[in-house]
Amino acid sequence: MKGKGSDQRGFTLVELAIVLVIIGIILGAVLKGQELINNAKMKRAYNQYREVLAAIYTYYDRYGKYPGDDPNAATRWSTANPVPTNGNNNGLIEGFTFGCSNQTTETCQAWYHMRLTNLLVGTGAQAPSNAYGGSIGIGYITVQGLTTQWIGFDNVPGDVCQSLDQQYDDGVYNTGSIRGSGDYVANPNVIYDLYFRL
Repeated sequence: MKGKGSDQRGFTLVELAIVLVIIGIILGAVLKGQELINNAKMKRAYNQYREVLAAIYTYYDRYGKYPGDDPNAATRWSTANPVPTNGNNNGLIEGFTFGCSNQTTETCQAWYHMRLTNLLVGTGAQAPSNAYGGSIGIGYITVQGLTTQWIGFDNVPGDVCQSLDQQYDDGVYNTGSIRGSGDYVANPNVIYDLYFRL
């Protein structure tokens, strides 16, 4: 029972409707913002692949050898510290790895050779990070039955792998020029390694 002089009011339906509309707008903006962030990261990953690809072929165009496989790197940059390691000149970037623990392998030296040529930024033979926090690797390896030279991205979410494959290749994880370490179509909520043919 209301007492005399009590001025208690509830919200009107119009006020509640306005509050719900504002909450809806905020939620929509947050979700749209998350979608924009995800799309930007996916585009950044693909652009990283293109940057590395361009750097490799620019090096090849300039010196006639793949970075890492170049047999003249040590004499070309004899004043560098450390002096780079020569490759074996067999036309392959051997020793594919994502983490360059052995700095003298061709796959690690490829990064160093491209940095000495000012084609990429970074530190020595250390592999760069991709947009998803994993490393980027380059070299000769077998991926889903195809042995060739690849540019690989470590630690990529399955739904991103699937989207990139559908946009730029055939959408199948084990065929085409984009391949994955596992079936990201069947299991999109798992982390995979994603490979782009060089």
